[in-house]
Amino acid sequence: MATQTNEYPTKAYGATAPDSGVGPMQITRRGLRDDDVLIEISHCGICHSDLHSARNDWGRTTYPIVPGHEIVGTVAAVGDAVTRHAVGDRVAIGCMVDSCMECSHCEADLEQYCLDGGMTGTYNGTDRRDGTPTYGGYSERIVAREEFVLKVPDALPMAEAAPLLCAGITTYSPLRTWKVGPGSKVAVAGLGGLGHMGVKLAAAMGAEVTVLSRSEGKRADAEALGAHAFLNTTDKAAMKAQSGYFDFVLNTIPVRHDVTPYLHLLRVDGVQVLVGVIDMLPEMHSAVLLGRKVLTGSGIGGLAETQEMLEFCADKGILPDIEVIPIDAVPEAYDRMEASDVKYRFVIDMESLRTG
Repeated sequence: MATQTNEYPTKAYGATAPDSGVGPMQITRRGLRDDDVLIEISHCGICHSDLHSARNDWGRTTYPIVPGHEIVGTVAAVGDAVTRHAVGDRVAIGCMVDSCMECSHCEADLEQYCLDGGMTGTYNGTDRRDGTPTYGGYSERIVAREEFVLKVPDALPMAEAAPLLCAGITTYSPLRTWKVGPGSKVAVAGLGGLGHMGVKLAAAMGAEVTVLSRSEGKRADAEALGAHAFLNTTDKAAMKAQSGYFDFVLNTIPVRHDVTPYLHLLRVDGVQVLVGVIDMLPEMHSAVLLGRKVLTGSGIGGLAETQEMLEFCADKGILPDIEVIPIDAVPEAYDRMEASDVKYRFVIDMESLRTG
């Protein structure tokens, strides 16, 4: 496949070692292949996985790394064979920039579960064609294959659209997969970046939504976000009273924890979906599953589903609660995320990188 000879020197923010922190660096974006799109990034959301990857908490980071997979911006140039996008379009990139596009999963619009080596991550991945590392959205611009570039509806403000590319689709996909809708009784465990989107999306789908939290201070926040009820998980009597009540538990808690109490809340054939935990689960007794309870997990959505999610949010007026920051505030934002000091998602204004 032809590649234009001009490469794109690009300002970025990234890490060079586990203890380096994130700071300014220079990277080079490839020249456009025939099916590539060049995007000038306007905003990039910050995800907890950015922090973990920059610090190599999971032991699989390749340095240097430029995090960021909640990317929105404007098309600046297109390859000769591109038909989906044009210069000036409002577009977005999420957690993946490629897959084989030929396996049974990819053909079923499940590119995130590609059978041929998995999806190519937007950052800390390897380009399938030339083996070069992929760099993420803490940067001026990005080049990506046109199929993996999504359209941002006009009704979505760019800054608010950014977190939808990870937090939005990570919660939307399991709600759609398990057919949440009018009459569904949904519990959302945890009220952070993922959880607050889960509440908004489930309520917009017509479900009765209850927030599960051990922090009584989250009660008012849950109501403000559109939840119909709040259940303090430290109140054993209240938890017992809700046993067998819910159809679906969206578990967004990001740390190792016991999932058994949430299984007890499910009716027969109820489902608990894990979208937040990034650690081993504690052992649990299998008897809790004998009530035909389903315990499963979910990642992001495929390309078609992510576009569907963006359209749904535009149609329903669903926007994440964000705090916009300049690029040089990212280290502080990482510290604040660890302290749960954000409601509910940081978004970088990338103009600050261009002018800084």
